[in-house]
Amino acid sequence: MQGDDIVPEIRPIKDLRNTTEISEICHSKQEPIFITKNGYGDLVIMSIETYEREMARVDLYKKLAEAEGQIAEGMPLLEAEDVFEKLRGKYARK
Repeated sequence: MQGDDIVPEIRPIKDLRNTTEISEICHSKQEPIFITKNGYGDLVIMSIETYEREMARVDLYKKLAEAEGQIAEGMPLLEAEDVFEKLRGKYARK
């Protein structure tokens, strides 16, 4: 199986009775668990670590879309060395 072929964990809502097992699955798979109710998707459950990782990914995509929009509008690009020098100055250990 390749990395993009991850099979989602799908469980019926009655499995939520066993909170320890659901928690262990969330942490071990590091992926959301999809909960069904009457055969239809109802909830998504995930560990805090997975949630934070997904939110960081969403934030990154949002920033990339914003940057692409700025480029499309003709906003001038910054020189990488200037940006890195500014970051080093801002975050250098003192």
